[in-house]
Amino acid sequence: MSQPGEKKTYAFDRPGNYRIRVLGILDKSFSERLGGLHIRQSSLKDNEKPVTELVGHVRDQAELAGLLNSLYELRLTLRSVEYINVD
Repeated sequence: MSQPGEKKTYAFDRPGNYRIRVLGILDKSFSERLGGLHIRQSSLKDNEKPVTELVGHVRDQAELAGLLNSLYELRLTLRSVEYINVD
């Protein structure tokens, strides 16, 4: 259990689940290209721009970097990357 004020650290060399949000619409057919992440669309409440959320298992930091690079190459603006938990 974490103590108050204790800094959290994450081991990116192990598998984990992530939620990645990008501005814009990404078709579900990109799931396989993006490591099988589950893709769904939503919108931001403050400005109602479309947001795509990708959720799923990532093996390590190298795979995460590859996913983020693929999103960059698709010219999608990164909103957030959230570490959900370890498998």
